[in-house]
Amino acid sequence: MNTGVPPTRRRKIVLAGLAAAASLVLSGCAGGTGDLVAYDLPAKSARYTFEADTNGVKTVWEYSSDKPTKGDAPQLQPCMGDVVGDNRAACRPEPLIFLRYDLGLGLDNTAKAGETHPITVVGYYQERLTTPPKLNSLQVEATFDGGRTWQTVSSKAAGTNTFTASIRHPKRGRAAQGVGLRISATDTGGNTVRQTFPTAYKLR
Repeated sequence: MNTGVPPTRRRKIVLAGLAAAASLVLSGCAGGTGDLVAYDLPAKSARYTFEADTNGVKTVWEYSSDKPTKGDAPQLQPCMGDVVGDNRAACRPEPLIFLRYDLGLGLDNTAKAGETHPITVVGYYQERLTTPPKLNSLQVEATFDGGRTWQTVSSKAAGTNTFTASIRHPKRGRAAQGVGLRISATDTGGNTVRQTFPTAYKLR
């Protein structure tokens, strides 16, 4: 986390479990409780980088955040600080971009070698974010040699927060480690995400 701002008027960022998988929220919680882990953030607007590595899949978010002026957490999905009873300030979700994939794979999680293969990528945000930005660009890169080299894949918008791309697969012998993907997205708020799959799927 970027904490270059002097530690006056700081706020807390609270993570429950693996925040990369689900929930990263702003709150005024004073310290952690149970499985909660809290981090101090400056009250003024700043740019942050948040990284997670889950089972070899690396995700890097960059986003802007400032102190919320009012709470933005419906009763059905409260902030963690509200749940544990120690929240003393307004809280809201961070504007992290999450990505959902339709890789169009077979039942054995493989795709055909030597053919052009379409995939679909959908961006989304935590449901508690009342007015989320919209994705305005997405870049797809593929690797067939375990990440030593990457090739840019043409992509295009296919609806709100939805993009499609067509990956030209080599012959199976030229992608013995399978197909790796690196997806980078940007939204209208200037927030970004880059997610890297060393091996997204195998070829058959």
